Amino acid sequence: MTTIKLHNTKSRKKTEFVPIDAENVRMYVCGPTVYDRAHLGNARPVVVFDVLYRLLREVYGADHVTYVRNFTDVDDKINARAAQTGRSIGEITDETIQWFLDDMGALGALEPNAMPRATQFIPQMVAMISDLISKGHAYAAEGHVLFAVDSWREGYGKLSGRSVDDMIAGARVEVAPYKKNPMDFVLWKPSNDSQPGWDSPWGRGRPGWHIECSAMSYELLGETFDIHGGGNDLMFPHHENEIAQSCCAHGDDSFAKYWLHNEMLQVEGKKMSKSLGNFFTVHDLLDQGVPGEVIRFVFLQTHYRKPMDWTEKKAKEAEATLRKWRALTAGIEPADSAAAAVLDALADDLNTAGALAEMHKLAAASDAPRLLASARLLGLLSDDLGDWAEVPEVDLSTYETQLLKAREQAMESKDFAEVDRLKAAFVTAGLEVRMSKAGVELVPGTGFDPVKLEGLE
Repeated sequence: MTTIKLHNTKSRKKTEFVPIDAENVRMYVCGPTVYDRAHLGNARPVVVFDVLYRLLREVYGADHVTYVRNFTDVDDKINARAAQTGRSIGEITDETIQWFLDDMGALGALEPNAMPRATQFIPQMVAMISDLISKGHAYAAEGHVLFAVDSWREGYGKLSGRSVDDMIAGARVEVAPYKKNPMDFVLWKPSNDSQPGWDSPWGRGRPGWHIECSAMSYELLGETFDIHGGGNDLMFPHHENEIAQSCCAHGDDSFAKYWLHNEMLQVEGKKMSKSLGNFFTVHDLLDQGVPGEVIRFVFLQTHYRKPMDWTEKKAKEAEATLRKWRALTAGIEPADSAAAAVLDALADDLNTAGALAEMHKLAAASDAPRLLASARLLGLLSDDLGDWAEVPEVDLSTYETQLLKAREQAMESKDFAEVDRLKAAFVTAGLEVRMSKAGVELVPGTGFDPVKLEGLE
């Protein structure tokens, strides 16, 4: 059996992955808060842990892996969106969840085995909070219930590598007067008449964010499971707080054995932000004609533990590679399994960049069956993602000759207006214009529409 090695955030080491039960490998990944479309950065952990899910299924068998990814559908951002739009919370969350599933499906992500909504597990959250209070790890104050960090001081901070004293010293948040310790965090908070709420021993209210994942993972995966993952922005406080409340509720320090965190995403070398004008959603890219398979390929080119830089250049190069690979594997049946070198790269802490390098070697050797099998292990070259690569067969030689003649005339007259007009028209039609001393070449790209060439002859 293939040996998988993963970098465990908690131990800060890459170690051999040994499941608690090889017949029941379990993974929990924190999902989105559903109030708006997923931006490109939201998609990175989806693709990262989709690859891990595929790898686990390959090694242990599809029937022996359980993958849970939640939806946070009770949150102040959702409340604010409802107040802003006048729409109901349920309408917003239902719509946003479907948007998310559609967009992630366009990236080739498999749906997890379970996708619980926080609102489906409120009774379990209330029960866990009550248990924490009874064990002296939480306390009620002014309609709130807070986790008492001092009650588990020896364990708090191990994931993020921070001490409680350092965290208090560096805290920049206003400390509520009802907190016993500035680092205590909310498990339950009161709701007014305009906010969603549920009855509880502490009054009508709603859960804090951190308790949601602890309750859902416990109900669906058990007290202890194998892998917990998410973006590294969740390491503190979310995952740190999950560990604290789960371990205290269940009386041990087990919870998840392996913690994996992916790095963040940049756009053209800069942090993605609305103020810089480089903020966009997955849906934006899909609407612009960037295929989901291309987005996925760009993601896979960078190791999950390194910052990823999205650039137009990378997207174009990814598209060109995928077109070549699809042409090479057209009509070919995949091999029985991925190439050993590809599987080994993935098993080495999800080295997707290394796996792609091995696939380039397979393509160079024209080993189409193993290339196809390897690609599908990474979620590429599947039949349902290939529509974008089907380019209409059109003889472009007439248009190439037309542009070549226009260029020759322009070289004599020094008037390049006609050349510029033709180039603009070809680009609008979805063609890439390549001009060199040797001649002119028009290459169909994503969204090529031959109809837009009519009238240019």
